[in-house]
Amino acid sequence: MLKLGVNIDHVATLRQARYRGMERGEPDPIAAALLCEQAGAHGITAHLREDRRHIIDRDIVALRKAIRTRLNFEMANAPEIVEIALAVRPDIGCLVPEKREEISTEGGLDVLGHEAALRETIRRMKESGIEVSLFVDPDLAQIEASARVGAQFIELHTGAYAEVFHQKAERNRELERLVAAAEQGYQVGLRINAGHGLNRENLPLLHVVPHLEELNIGHSIISRALFVGLEKAVQEILQVMEGYGGKPQTLSAP
Repeated sequence: MLKLGVNIDHVATLRQARYRGMERGEPDPIAAALLCEQAGAHGITAHLREDRRHIIDRDIVALRKAIRTRLNFEMANAPEIVEIALAVRPDIGCLVPEKREEISTEGGLDVLGHEAALRETIRRMKESGIEVSLFVDPDLAQIEASARVGAQFIELHTGAYAEVFHQKAERNRELERLVAAAEQGYQVGLRINAGHGLNRENLPLLHVVPHLEELNIGHSIISRALFVGLEKAVQEILQVMEGYGGKPQTLSAP
């Protein structure tokens, strides 16, 4: 069964727009996480960025205590953030690239360029009982490097696919890249997740990508929740995910 991890970062973005620096504020990302679980989400994703622009330290601690599903802690490979991960001990840590000027995480991790540093962080996290995922572009060399440094998972960056979704030729090329990347990851012993830019419209075609275990989706769910409520927004995505077989398919997108 294809699982859904809901990213609650942008619940915190809305809170921080009004209550940055304050002890309390709304909306509460912890309450949002519990609603997502109630609606059927299989996990909760939260990214503690170095600049604390949305999720803040106390959110991560509270999430670890409150949720009953899996906590996916998105994080830069920065010493301070690594120490927080080791202290909180999420179920899985997803190492991502991070730039202060970006609105959201754009592009995959350069595993090839940072193998030694990543290998050490991955070793420490695994010794603490934390599974490790690397957020990577659908690039075969980066995927092979992900296996070499000891990651158990990769999360395929689907942003390029989402950006060109309405351009058939470009969309199909990106789907082919994702299919090849998932196959390569599976062959080298990695478990495969995916995420970034996914929504109810572009998700059905992603069913051609094999071996997926979990999708991490945030912005489109939180946006949809403004109109239909958070629980219904989660359930709508889960409905679109139904029927995923996990096996290679012929690409025949309309």
